[in-house]
Amino acid sequence: MSELFVRGLNTLVIYNFMFPRALDDEGPCPSCTSMLDALDGAAQHITQRINFAVVAKAPVPRLLAHAHQRGWRGLRLLSSAGTTYNRDYFGEDIEGAQRPMLNVFRREGEVIRHFWGSELFDAPTEPGQEPRHIDSIDPQWNLFDFTPEGRGTDWYPELSYS
Repeated sequence: MSELFVRGLNTLVIYNFMFPRALDDEGPCPSCTSMLDALDGAAQHITQRINFAVVAKAPVPRLLAHAHQRGWRGLRLLSSAGTTYNRDYFGEDIEGAQRPMLNVFRREGEVIRHFWGSELFDAPTEPGQEPRHIDSIDPQWNLFDFTPEGRGTDWYPELSYS
């Protein structure tokens, strides 16, 4: 993990991208993809202050093919295939299903410690609502929160729109 730290930046944020989306769906998660579309555009600014990476269980060729299809150029993409990272940091449940987690690590000298994780994924939700945990970094949900309609319950991001 130490290789993910750039000199002078001692905080590392890693987002667990649900790719594969589910045990029975090898495709990428549309909601994760939507959020990463936005973060890709902001990555050049984000990485001025912190180290940022995206990890997915998908093999590198599939991950890079999806990134190319989306036009992502600013995200540092990593595959956790063959490792226990996702399981160790709650990005994977006991059955092996992927979860959208955000973890923050802090380097102090040669020591790297886990600083924070988005554990609200497991918190009880309001009726008709999705879990609130990392949505605060996803601009679409924040923008919807400003509207009279709010987030609603009849729309979810898709990989493409007709």
